Amino acid sequence: MRQKITSVEQLEALYGAPGEMSLKKEIDYISDSYMQFIEAAPFCILSTYGAKGIDVTPRGDPAGFVRVLDEKTLLLPDRRGNNRLDNMHNIIENPQVGLIFLIPNVGETIRVAGRAEIIVDEALNDSFAIKGKPASSVLSITVDKIYFHCAKAIMRSGLWKAESHVDRKSLPSAGQMGKDIDKKFDADAYDEALPERYKKTLY
Repeated sequence: MRQKITSVEQLEALYGAPGEMSLKKEIDYISDSYMQFIEAAPFCILSTYGAKGIDVTPRGDPAGFVRVLDEKTLLLPDRRGNNRLDNMHNIIENPQVGLIFLIPNVGETIRVAGRAEIIVDEALNDSFAIKGKPASSVLSITVDKIYFHCAKAIMRSGLWKAESHVDRKSLPSAGQMGKDIDKKFDADAYDEALPERYKKTLY
C-alpha cells in the first residue's frame, strides 16, 4: 500500500535514529581535515535559492580553486559563462548557499551550508587569475555548518570506475539538445563551433 510521509515523526520512524558520528561530524568551522579535502577538490556544486526558485550549478578549476581564507570563510571565484547569473541573482535575494565538493577517485564528499556575498575587488580577482584571466567576482562564503558525507553514493553509482564511463556520442550533443527545444536551431553548426568556442572562452 502506498503511503505518503507527511510528518517528521513518520519519517524518523521509517528510517530510525542517526548514528552518533553522523551527528558529531557536523561542525560550524572548517577543521584541518575538511580544509585538506576542500583544497584537493577540483569540482564543486553550488546550490542557491531565490524568488525564481532553486538553482544548482557546477563549478570547477584546478584543485584548490576554492580558497580557505580562515576557519569560517571560503572564497569561490566566479568565471565567465553564459551570463544567465541565476545563482548570483539568488544570492542577492537570499545569501544562503549549499556546496558539495568532489574529488576524483575519492568516495567521501564535503558538504557545506553557509551564507554568501558577491565581492568585486581587483586585487582579489587577480589573485584567482588563470591564463591571465582574473575572476569576474568572488563569492565570500561564511560557513554555518560543514561535514563529510560517506562514500556510499559514489560506491553505488560507480562514478569513478572506468567501466562506468559513458561514450559521449551515445547521448544527444549540446546542439541536438538545443534543436530539441527550437527546431530552427542549427545543431550541426553549433556542435562544429563548440570546441573552438571552449578554447576561446574557457578563461
